[in-house]
Parts: sequence; structure tokens; C-alpha cells
Amino acid sequence: MQNWDGTKAFKQGAEALCFGDLVERDKQYNARASVADFDTTISEYTTLSRKADATVPAVRNLRYGLAANERLDIFPTVLANQPAPLFIFIHGGYWRGQTKEDSSMLALHLPQAGIAVCTIEYTLLPGSTLPETIRQVRAAVAWLHRNAAQYGLDANRFIVGGSSAGGHLAAMVAAEGWTQEYGLPDDCIKGVVGLSGLYDLRPLCGTHINAWLHLHEDQAWRVSPVCHLPRPGLPVFLTVGGLETDGFKVQTTAYEDLCREHGVKVTRHDMEQCNHFNLLVELTKADSPLTRAVHDMVAGL
Repeated sequence: MQNWDGTKAFKQGAEALCFGDLVERDKQYNARASVADFDTTISEYTTLSRKADATVPAVRNLRYGLAANERLDIFPTVLANQPAPLFIFIHGGYWRGQTKEDSSMLALHLPQAGIAVCTIEYTLLPGSTLPETIRQVRAAVAWLHRNAAQYGLDANRFIVGGSSAGGHLAAMVAAEGWTQEYGLPDDCIKGVVGLSGLYDLRPLCGTHINAWLHLHEDQAWRVSPVCHLPRPGLPVFLTVGGLETDGFKVQTTAYEDLCREHGVKVTRHDMEQCNHFNLLVELTKADSPLTRAVHDMVAGL
């Protein structure tokens, strides 16, 4: 193992991440402990999402699979803007918490600006396994692609995004090599927006997080986006909060570096004033750099 260095990623072949001792890794990946008042911070999700639920039309709890939690919500645009590009958002919560209802807030601006929003639910760990969760979110994208026209969506303009664990899942949706199995074109995903994602899961092995992940290092590698990069040329926007731990910053840098080497079109814009949780709130603001990034990505399609 390498000594922890939060300011510099090491590279060895396909590896680009810093590892440290277990105590340090537990600290670096304890997102909840990185904010002074987690409950107050996360309550903003609820407030904004209930506002969206009350004001933005939606088609809710569409089933994309047989499991109880294989459901999604669609926030369409007005008829004049259909078929519309779609921003598919996958919530975080370290794969074991939060729900799609916590992400309704992302519909406060985008549908009014001509971009439909879909929020995806999946079976939370430990009631599932991470490979199964990855399968579920990919199945959700396949369902959306097959049923796009029915909901005023343009199947040729899908962008996927996610925060934290959702960033990991979004990156696995953007990875090469799985779409043909689901009957999808190789380029069904036209862009990625990753907020504070977890892109190499090996440092989580042995930490408190592995109590529900249940991964060995070789298993963690096989479900890590750094091992499954997007196709060359795909637009990818990455961001991390300036108030986050070095662990999350290094995760983003590692993925960014490998994507660039692979020919992926990476844009990065860190939000220095944000922590791990209020970073997502930036996507509810019409004038935020993160919202503008989504608009720019759609405009380039």
C-alpha cells in the first residue's frame, strides 16, 4: 500500500488513487462526519424536493423491473418542447440510504428550461448487492430508451448524472461494454455529470462502509468505474466540493486523469464553497455552474 497523500494521486498501470491505513481511510470516506450539522444540511433536500413535488408535474413510480424498488419518476417538459432531452439522475446515500424522492428538487429548474428529468430508485444495500444495483440502474436506462416516446423524451439525447454513490452508478451506466446485452446502442448515453463520485471502490474495503458493501479488493476493482471507462469522445463533467475530504477529491482526480488518457472529453469545475451534500443543491439553481454545465452538454448534442 502507498502512504496516504491527499494532494497527489499515484499511478501504476490503470491505478490512480491514494491508499492509506484503515483509520485514515475511514476518516476520508466518512462523508457525514465531514459536515458540522448533517441533519440540517440534508433537510434542505427534503424542503426543496417537497417544493418540486408540489409545483412540477410528474409521472411517478413507473416500474422498470420486477423488484419492489425498481421504480422511477419522470418530470417531463411542456408539450411544445417534446421530444425533450433527458437528464437521468441517480441518488446517492452510500448505496444504502436516500430515495428518488429526495432528488425531486432537480426538477425545480430543468424541465422549465426544456430538459426533462428522471429520478431512479434502486434496491438499497444490504438488501441487494452492488453488482445487482448496477444491473438495476442499467435496466432503468434500457426501459427509458424503449419507452421514451410515450413520455415525450428523445431517446437519442440521454445524459446521466449522480452524486456520491450515485456518481459511481452514473459512471457505471456510462461505461463501455454493457449496452448490447440490453439491446441498446453503444452511444445511448450522450453525457455524464458526476458530483463527488466514488470511482475506485478498493479504498473502501475494510472501512465501516464495507459493512454493507461486502467487497474484497478484487471484487471492488471489478465494480469500479476506473476499471470501466466511458467511450472515447463522450462528454463528462466532474465536480467536487472544496469543503470535502481529500478522499473524495482524489477519487474525482483519479477518474478524471484516466478518462482524459482514454480520450474522454472531460470538463471539471470544482465548487470551492460546497461540502459533500450541499453540492447537489447547486443543480437546483438556474445560474449555477453545474446547471449551466447540463445546459451546455444538452446544447452540444
